[in-house]
Amino acid sequence: MDNAKFQVQVDPTEDTEWNDILRAHGIIPERPPSPSAQIEEALEEVLQYKHDNRLEDKDLDELDALEDEEDEDFINMYKQRRMAQIKELAKKLEFGEVYPIDKAEYENEVTQASKDGKYVIVHLSLQSNLQSRLLGSLMIPLARKFAEIKMCEIPAQRCIPNYPDSNCPTLIIYHNTNVAKQFITLAQLGGNGTTQKDLEQVLITVGAVADNDKRLIINQDDEDESDGDDRKIRFANKKSIRSTPHNNNNDSDDDFFD
Repeated sequence: MDNAKFQVQVDPTEDTEWNDILRAHGIIPERPPSPSAQIEEALEEVLQYKHDNRLEDKDLDELDALEDEEDEDFINMYKQRRMAQIKELAKKLEFGEVYPIDKAEYENEVTQASKDGKYVIVHLSLQSNLQSRLLGSLMIPLARKFAEIKMCEIPAQRCIPNYPDSNCPTLIIYHNTNVAKQFITLAQLGGNGTTQKDLEQVLITVGAVADNDKRLIINQDDEDESDGDDRKIRFANKKSIRSTPHNNNNDSDDDFFD
């Protein structure tokens, strides 16, 4: 009986002197790190990262305004980086308008033009279609704002014989000679209420524009104020089309794809 051994239940997670002795002899494993300590460490890393990169989204004017608050060398480093980015972007701003093309030009002007990481957007249009006219009008300021992206328009029937009118407008985005995204009508973008912001979000989604690009918020307030008026104008046009004498039976117009 003197040599009898008794099983002793030990909770290895407890912080006791006895457990410290057992850990020292390798009998029980080391205590796992405290979850709260890990969370605090992760939070400190996030805060440090945000502090180290606090000037990442600042433009040159904003950097100038911070000269009295930040280290001079630190500010100058970001200024030089911004200048390099501006010069690099300026090299890419080679378009700036919507280019009309025909079927024979499609391969060179669209597919091949999207090589080497470039983006090309093509609108297969139908002028009798309200949404196609809306898309055409939205692409003009979009092309001016993002002049590094080539934007083209071609009548759908000239591009693809017997292309269904019901598929117009069709918006196709090419990248590296492949189709990155396509939309059949504007149903997925906002229908008759589609705005330039909707198209800008598409550019962000496919990677053509960074989500922190300063051009996305230029005249943002003006655009916000004009959205309501634009919608009223579009729906006023819709009403005028439906209210013509031959349309008194209130049948829906085929041009609308809400």
